[in-house]
Amino acid sequence: MGVKNSYICSLGLTIDLIGGKWKLMILWYLINGSKRFGELKKSIPTISQKVLTEQLKELESSRIISRKVYPTVPATVEYSMTDYGESLIPLIHDLCDWTKQYAGENDIEISGD
Repeated sequence: MGVKNSYICSLGLTIDLIGGKWKLMILWYLINGSKRFGELKKSIPTISQKVLTEQLKELESSRIISRKVYPTVPATVEYSMTDYGESLIPLIHDLCDWTKQYAGENDIEISGD
């Protein structure tokens, strides 16, 4: 999708930066440290390789995550949160808490947390 040069509301930019089905989940799995592509794919088995690649590129382009390539054969690539990404951690935790409360009050089961 990408980030535009102009928005009518700050939440529009927020949605472009971290919205959608996958970006917050990717960030959730990066909270505790760097992960390789395969580790992220294994953590989120319902995401396709193509979509994971696209989402990682968008998060990197927005400087929310960084990509580090190690000179190995084959190349090892790790993704981690930047300072911008790390500043989202309290917000992600708050969203999870809010969601768990909502789920509990509405008989919705959440597994895997």
